[in-house]
Amino acid sequence: MSSSPSEAFFAPCPRGLEPLLAEELATFGAQAIESVAGGVSFSGDWGACYRANLWSRIASRVLWRVGAFDYANEAQLYAAARAIDWPRLFTVDRSIRVNLTAQQSPLTSLEFATLRVKDAVCDRFRDATGRRPDVDRAAPEVRVHVFLEAARGLLYLDTSGEPLFKRGWRAAEAEAPLRENLAAGIVMLSGWTPEAPLVDPMCGGATILVEAAAMARGRAPGARREFAFERLLAYDSALWQRLRGEAAQPAERAVARLELFGSDWDPQALDAARRNLAAAGVERWVRLERTDVLERAAPAPQGVLIANPPYGERIGARDELAQFYPKLGDALKKHFAGWRCHLFTADLRLPKLIRLTPSRRIPLYNGALECRLYQFDIVAGSHRRVKT
Repeated sequence: MSSSPSEAFFAPCPRGLEPLLAEELATFGAQAIESVAGGVSFSGDWGACYRANLWSRIASRVLWRVGAFDYANEAQLYAAARAIDWPRLFTVDRSIRVNLTAQQSPLTSLEFATLRVKDAVCDRFRDATGRRPDVDRAAPEVRVHVFLEAARGLLYLDTSGEPLFKRGWRAAEAEAPLRENLAAGIVMLSGWTPEAPLVDPMCGGATILVEAAAMARGRAPGARREFAFERLLAYDSALWQRLRGEAAQPAERAVARLELFGSDWDPQALDAARRNLAAAGVERWVRLERTDVLERAAPAPQGVLIANPPYGERIGARDELAQFYPKLGDALKKHFAGWRCHLFTADLRLPKLIRLTPSRRIPLYNGALECRLYQFDIVAGSHRRVKT
């Protein structure tokens, strides 16, 4: 356990959302913030780490860097991992799991490399205590993360535990739900503010609407869950209880009239949406109705629409979508003139088929799947976007 007031951390996130995460981390007290593909590195005290876990809507995890090393083979990897004083970081009674990812690594078997790091951690404990920690691949209490490049490696301890997009509110699953941090990022990128109406006309399990409502009310996304840093020896209980107490009694933002609307044609999806909204405690601010997206009327003259249309990965579905997209474009022109409409999709044919010109194209990734967030500024009676 380092006595330094500043530690090194790395927060992975969905690719494309790194700038948003960097902005968040700055508000949590992070310093030396640097964005890379797939995440943001930063330094800070434990307060910054705890706030990032509690308040970040974008991060997938917060990892604490405990080692950096050069290597060329498995023996050097083992030696570097064994050199870490693991018993000063967590107790032998904690179950562990090692996760390893690599890019351009010279090692031929990442599975064997993972095993060697696990052995190194356990051997260090055996030398110090005469015991080895148990390995639990399903629900470990402590996760060790290893990142290997061509000649350089980094060792981290996970301060989050379960991924941060698991907010603790999801009571029901709809088909192909967006992860919560990706949904939050899409809402942020849309430029929506709580003063404007927001519509999700293909809401599924209501992930976008839950995240928007939580943002509007100023609620901490991690307020309902536990974190792995509570199991580490560096854990500052008094600091964490203070920060958690502040989040439990927030001065919720005063929004004169929060207008969130969701709809879907599938009754099961709407049932999932209702259950999730209730579990998240935001059902009072969201109005749901069953209607086809092509018939959905705008609830106000202006506002923001966000939708996650089907991607068409099933055999035959691409042909169906080629017929659906022009109808969707016509429906937006007919019902949502004056609105900013945002469509998130992995189907890069969408702008051509929908017959609308996007004013913005933001590259994003849903896992490994390359996607785009398209913005369309709808003008009545025209396929052209609003000129600025």
